[in-house]
Amino acid sequence: MENSNVADRVRAIIVEQLGVDPAHATDDASIVDDLGADSLEVAQIVMMIEDEFNIEISDDAADAVVTVGDAVYVVLASKTKR
Repeated sequence: MENSNVADRVRAIIVEQLGVDPAHATDDASIVDDLGADSLEVAQIVMMIEDEFNIEISDDAADAVVTVGDAVYVVLASKTKR
């Protein structure tokens, strides 16, 4: 799977869940500080990403998801472990 496709799909999940302008969902945007998510929304985003990509994200990895780029990285890292 191409990295840009993964990034686009992750961004789409975040934009859909938070109702933010797609232009704001940049790699370095903080999901909480810049996009306004609360902890429940972050957990929901992680679950949606797991469902979308058929992966399991560990609690430690989920806790490390701070930015949009982090969310993309978690997916790419889990895909290479297979």
